Formats: sequence, structure tokens, C-alpha cells
Amino acid sequence: MAAPVPNSQQEMRRRNLTRVLHAVAEGGPASRASVAARIGLTRAAVSTLVDELLRAELLVELGPGRPGGVGRPGSALALTGQGPCGIGAEIGVDRLTVCAVDLRGEVRARASAACANRGGDPAAVAARLGRLVARVAAEAAEAGLRPAGLAVAVPGLVARGTATVVRAPNLGWRGVDLAPLLPAGLPLTVDNEANFGALAELWLGASDGPRDFVHVSAEIGIGGAVVLDGELLRGARGFAGELGHVPVRPEGRRCACGGRGCLEQYAGEEAVLRAAGLPYGEDTGARITRLADRAAAGDTATLRALRDAGTALGVALAGAVNLLDPRAVVLGGALARLAPWLLPSLERELTARTAAPDAIPELTVSAAGEEGPLLGAAHSVVRAVLDDPLAHGPGRGPEGVRRTAARV
Repeated sequence: MAAPVPNSQQEMRRRNLTRVLHAVAEGGPASRASVAARIGLTRAAVSTLVDELLRAELLVELGPGRPGGVGRPGSALALTGQGPCGIGAEIGVDRLTVCAVDLRGEVRARASAACANRGGDPAAVAARLGRLVARVAAEAAEAGLRPAGLAVAVPGLVARGTATVVRAPNLGWRGVDLAPLLPAGLPLTVDNEANFGALAELWLGASDGPRDFVHVSAEIGIGGAVVLDGELLRGARGFAGELGHVPVRPEGRRCACGGRGCLEQYAGEEAVLRAAGLPYGEDTGARITRLADRAAAGDTATLRALRDAGTALGVALAGAVNLLDPRAVVLGGALARLAPWLLPSLERELTARTAAPDAIPELTVSAAGEEGPLLGAAHSVVRAVLDDPLAHGPGRGPEGVRRTAARV
């Protein structure tokens, strides 16, 4: 989609500041001349923009840049390691996690807590999350960082443009507005965890990676998200991508969503553990490690459970592939660690069920793995800073900002 044409000098300036920041973010440290060449502006114009971004403490000068250009090498520009940072949080069924990411994309602070959130009071869960956010924000402040916003990933449906969790079956939540429950003073974004996982893959994956893909991840349930031409497909109400509730056995097991035979009843973490004859105890990381260890050791029940899960995934994904024609299917979350045992049966089903000849998408494993939703959330705040630098210089803190769920 073409970028909107700026309709005022202020908007043009804002847009060009954004272009400079993105050029440095995507291409690494560079001189003013190099940035000018990348974005197609004159060196004089870029120099003026850079000076403003230096004053705003969003860029820093590292010293003389690499030789090789015409004339004397200029100072290399880089994104600052201080100033604004993104706070990302993830509400899982059995864990809360928060991190702070600086403009360079580095995780600078992190906190997590194991807790049983299934069926928990949303206010109590939000209060625990708020304490973790405060701890991470304090640690970030010690490193010279200030939070520019908070983005929260949840395992459920979030109404588009709001902070309301319409339904999160595995938490037992319905119609929960998180905005009044979370710490005041930070711009707030709430979104489905699979959406943030897909955005992490888009933003943090290989620079030559696909821009059309279906992202599927697993924890207790199965999350899905669709990226087309580099844009997240949200749907009219924000509910697009609910792959976990695509029926793969219409008369099968009852699902927490109210339907029967949903994919997550056959490929979700809890379902795979049950099929492998393993108890559900411990946290997600320990459970997945146990599954992977038993599969690597050749345990028959575990291998059969993972093969059946891959088959169910292939059945559900075949419908998405036939409908959307993506270039790739990306496995994230817990599925990333179990990919060696899931992919053979998954690929077999896709091959058998994809209608178009030679249209089987590439099957890949997410570079972000289980951290995808958390990192995607934090990076969504960072990208908001890069997209609107005028709002995030010194003295432009989040205090008093109206609390809405901003579009990612």
C-alpha cells in the first residue's frame, strides 16, 4: 500500500525524520551521506534532520565512519542505547513475562513469574503483571531508558482498536478491558499473542525472508496469524488468524471455545502431552523440553503424539494455504522446538491437500521461537517511536497520554 502523501510542512518533516531513523535502524550505523543516498534526500536536508534527531537524543554519533566514500569520512550515526524503550508483556496461561527493548532492538531488562492464570481474576492477573512492569521499568531507568509505551500479548481475541479481550478460552476471560487494570501513564496496546509473534517474525527475521506467510504457534492452545505483502491481516473486527479453532474433526472433542474438533484439541501443548502419556505439571518451557527429550530418545508414544499433531496441523493449514497462497508457513512458539518431529507429517498433509500444483509453501521455524509474542510486543512500541520521533524526544514522556489500544 502506498504511503500517504504529506499535506503540510510539519507532516513532511515528521515523515522525513521517520525515514532517517528507519534508514539507520535497518541499515546499521551510517554517515549522513550514506543515509542521504539510502532515502533519496540531499545531504544538506539529511544533515538538518540528523541534527534534530541528535538533539532529541534518538541518534548518537559514534565517530568517523568507514572510509570508501568521496571526501573525508563523516561521523557514523547509530540509534541511541538510551532514551525511549518499548515495554512488552505476555500473559500466558501459567506465566507472566515482561521485557524492555531499546531502539537498537536489544533486550535491556526482563522479569517473569510463574503463576496459574487460567480461570484467574483478570484484575488480580493485571495487578501481578503491573508489578513486573514496574520492576522492568525501574531496571530500564537505571540504564538511562524511559518507557515509551506498553504492549501486552494475550492468548485470545482482542477487539480491533481497543484493549478489550473479547474472549480468551484458555484463560476463561470474556469481555475484559485491560486498560483500567494496567499501570496508568503509558500508551497501551493489547493484541493477540499470535499477531505479535508474526510481527516479530516480520521485523526480526531474515531481511530477505518472506513477506507473505502464515505464522502458527502453540502454548496451551494454537495461535495463528497471517501476513500478506508485509502487512498483518487483522480482519473486520480484529479476529483474523484463529487457526486453533479451525475444526479438523467436526465431530471431535469439545473445545473451550464451544465448538468441536478444533485444531488445538489435537495439536495444542496440552493435547500432545495427553497423547504422549505425560502429566501437565511444570511450566511451558519444562514441558516442551520433556517432550523434545523423549522424542529425541525415540519414545514411541511421544513420537506418535507429535506425528498426529503434525497431521492435524497439516489439515488445518491446507485450508489456509489454499485460501491465501502464502509463500511460507512459519512455526513459532513451542512448535519451533518440536519442529523436527512435527514437520514430516505436516508436510505430507499439505502436499496431499494443496490444490494448486507446485504451490506448497516453504516450511520454516521462527527465528524468535517461544519469545516471539513478547519480542513482537516490545518491538511494536519501538517501531511506534521510529514512526513518530517528534513525540518521543526528551520531555516527551508518556505521562498524560490518552490510554487507547493503538494499532500496530
